[in-house]
Amino acid sequence: MEEARLPRFLAACRGLDVDATPVWFMRQAGRSLPEYRAVRERYGLVEIVGRAELCAEVSLQPVRRLGVDAAIVFADLSTPLPGLGLSVEVVDGVGPVVSPLIRSAADLAAFRPFEPRAAVGPLLEAIGLLRRASPVPVIGFAGAPFTVASYLVEGGPSRDLARTRAFLIACPDLFADLLSRLGAMTAAYLRAQVEAGAQALQLFDSWAGALAPVDYALFVRPVMATLLADLADLEVPIIHFATGTAGYLELQAAAGGDVIGLDWRVDLGEARRRLGRRPVQGNLEPQGVLAPWPALAARADAVLAAAGDGPGHVFNLGHGVPAAADPEVLRRLVDHVHERTARRPAGSRAA
Repeated sequence: MEEARLPRFLAACRGLDVDATPVWFMRQAGRSLPEYRAVRERYGLVEIVGRAELCAEVSLQPVRRLGVDAAIVFADLSTPLPGLGLSVEVVDGVGPVVSPLIRSAADLAAFRPFEPRAAVGPLLEAIGLLRRASPVPVIGFAGAPFTVASYLVEGGPSRDLARTRAFLIACPDLFADLLSRLGAMTAAYLRAQVEAGAQALQLFDSWAGALAPVDYALFVRPVMATLLADLADLEVPIIHFATGTAGYLELQAAAGGDVIGLDWRVDLGEARRRLGRRPVQGNLEPQGVLAPWPALAARADAVLAAAGDGPGHVFNLGHGVPAAADPEVLRRLVDHVHERTARRPAGSRAA
């Protein structure tokens, strides 16, 4: 695609000037939308992901209602795990519950070879449908190896990842092997999404911030660097998002990624100074969308001011949309960011 014709989301991910700052929201398809809740009255999350047309429809719902600049395929971080022979149950209010848990080398040896078409065929079909129907670029995604590994050690989401942190200290070689295997699965999974039509990718390292910097450096950075290097030939922008990593943001960035996704715990202006010319995504405090409009608008303006006038900023929340968010407020926020940042033609290269 010629740079002059890049949609504003893809242009911003490439560090190019845009006509307005692009906006999309993590968890933009989900419980905050009444049309999604209507779907969930009939289907569970796993059923939605397993029905290509329904998955594509749910992925398109926020594009129609909110006017965002990108669509992200609707799935869960645990979606590819059955392809390894694991059992996954997505429990409302809890998240993915995985079994059997990883405790030994024998548990890793029991993993099946990951075959994307067999493991997630309907999701790949949904991406193709979404690409043909969406007026904006399509983002594919996956959980980063460490975050997915934490589910396999803990059994599901955990606030402090106590078992995972103890496990990697007690069994560093076994944990490194687990990360390596998950990295290979993730590379195949994301590659298949691009082949199916995804135009950008995001890696969610939702639990990386639970680690001490030394453990991030020893375990997470190497596997992320290998994974991102393996995907470099795809030539699509990759967003490397993590939460709680403000203290070692440079380590996260050194692992790779065309865009560094920032959570709400770091000042965006400071992050841009620390990261140099690297494009960034973020990072409005998610609960801000529940505040009265004047307070929300002021917070959004502060994020835009911190981003500065230079290229390479994708506006997003610092994590997912709260379930209680009003879609009309989200739409107003999208319009507000576009209006406040209207400027040069999309895709033109910065001077």
